[in-house]
Amino acid sequence: MNLELLESFGQNYPEEADGTLDCISMALTCTFNRWGTLLAVGCNDGRIVIWDFLTRGIAKIISAHIHPVCSLCWSRDGHKLVSASTDNIVSQWDVLTGDCDQRFRFPSPILKLQCHPRDMDKVLVCPMKSAPVLLTLSDSKHVVLPVDDDSDLNVVAAFDRRGEYIYTGNAKGKILVLNTNTQELVASFRVTTGTSNTTAIKSIEFARKGSCFLINTADRIIRVYDGREILTCGRDGEPEPMQKLQDLVNRTPWKRCCFSGDGEYIVAGSARQHALYIWEKSIGNLVKILHGTRGELLLDVAWHPVRPIIASISSGVVSIWAQNQVENWSAFAPDFKELDENVEYEERESEFDIEDEDKSEPEQTGADAAEDEEVDVTTVDPIVAFCSSDEELEDYKALLYLPIAPEVEDPEENPFGPPPDASVQTTAPEDALAGGDKKQRQPSSEGGPAKKKARTTTIELQGVPSDEVHPLLGVKGDGKSKKKTAGRPKGSKGKDKDFPFRPKPYRGERPSFPVEALGSSGPGGGGGGGGMKGRAEGGLPTGKHATAPVAAESGSSASPAALLV
Repeated sequence: MNLELLESFGQNYPEEADGTLDCISMALTCTFNRWGTLLAVGCNDGRIVIWDFLTRGIAKIISAHIHPVCSLCWSRDGHKLVSASTDNIVSQWDVLTGDCDQRFRFPSPILKLQCHPRDMDKVLVCPMKSAPVLLTLSDSKHVVLPVDDDSDLNVVAAFDRRGEYIYTGNAKGKILVLNTNTQELVASFRVTTGTSNTTAIKSIEFARKGSCFLINTADRIIRVYDGREILTCGRDGEPEPMQKLQDLVNRTPWKRCCFSGDGEYIVAGSARQHALYIWEKSIGNLVKILHGTRGELLLDVAWHPVRPIIASISSGVVSIWAQNQVENWSAFAPDFKELDENVEYEERESEFDIEDEDKSEPEQTGADAAEDEEVDVTTVDPIVAFCSSDEELEDYKALLYLPIAPEVEDPEENPFGPPPDASVQTTAPEDALAGGDKKQRQPSSEGGPAKKKARTTTIELQGVPSDEVHPLLGVKGDGKSKKKTAGRPKGSKGKDKDFPFRPKPYRGERPSFPVEALGSSGPGGGGGGGGMKGRAEGGLPTGKHATAPVAAESGSSASPAALLV
């Protein structure tokens, strides 16, 4: 679609809910790629679900971690995805193949990570109770960034729009601006409240366009600054914020804040409920409040890079907020005007004449003259919305979409498809499209090619406690504790650990139990010696004695020993 047509004359922010994206497992964090075509969602079972945002379908699932995914970031060209999990692991993934390129193990939980906006070899990591770390992926080296106070290590950090500087903020309200290449201090200032008291910095976010950035602080005020003014003030400067945004009525604390794609609006998610507040940056007025389901807690918010669309996460589900599109299917002649009310029409004198006697020979102007011009149909103009202000051309190596092959659910019912046992042939067309996705989808038991084991680098940080627990694992009020739902789903290899009763191998002659109590002779998988296992795997017994296991569950006279055999 031509993105120039998306410039609306009215408001450019979402107004209502536009459906949800269900990732099967609970979603915890989400992020758009640079063009907004793909949405990566990190889940509590360690998987990364990549959605094709135009079709609203799942394009790929990467079994990334064992523990919940707490932070995600796309590389600039969209080919790589960097993720962090609550077990202190940072991994880099190849999006097309789903393979892990390398891993980094940190001593403490990762609160946030961010890829360099221009240099795809650098990643900024914010460990808990530690100074921020700048990783270099190619040689697995790291640099610990300097902090203002060694005793205060509750530090957040972020790259600026082009990655030239790194902004860090601590719990005492001190902002440091560091040169990315040399780590030298360029500018600094302190965020203070009206009584000159300091307030803790919770997050720093930059706009995709322009030089503005926002600071979310513990005093429940979002301050918007101009990055050029910060650099001009230098060290220990006293810049004034462009805007101070807050909820004066409810004194709402903010969980997550970000800019719109064009940098004209700011959205903030409430830390108390599923509510999104949208302000206009230039004026500072609140233009919209989007309310989600009552009683849910917000986990993450992401604004689409190009369109007025917001994705928010609460209760493990991704909610989409968009504008109300009024469809007008009327088709008119090109010179026909749609009128809201009647207009008196003035008839021309020669309008209904068969021949206009006073008409002179027309000159070749306008459309007739344009027919003689050559039209260039080979040159592809770059889409302005996809280019930065210092770029003239798009990145033609960028990964905007993921190829998908249709999957046949019941191969035996398809007379023209391959036989059901030909698993290798079934995945062949998909491999040709996905560029080697076979390695990710084909289990190793089928004799597929072995994956190249990713290199794991341990990052040593001095004086960092190693017994810290990630804040995500202690979140309450969502109806479901993250500790309870963390890890792989029950369909994985470790499912037997969830059940207190485990069948043991029996040596010698088996005792004779009634067939009805055991629920045997049913071909549906709930009977025989595996009644408990059959129910654990979700199978419903069928056949003559299908009701026997159900009766045993609901308190019948079947002995417990019968279920353990």
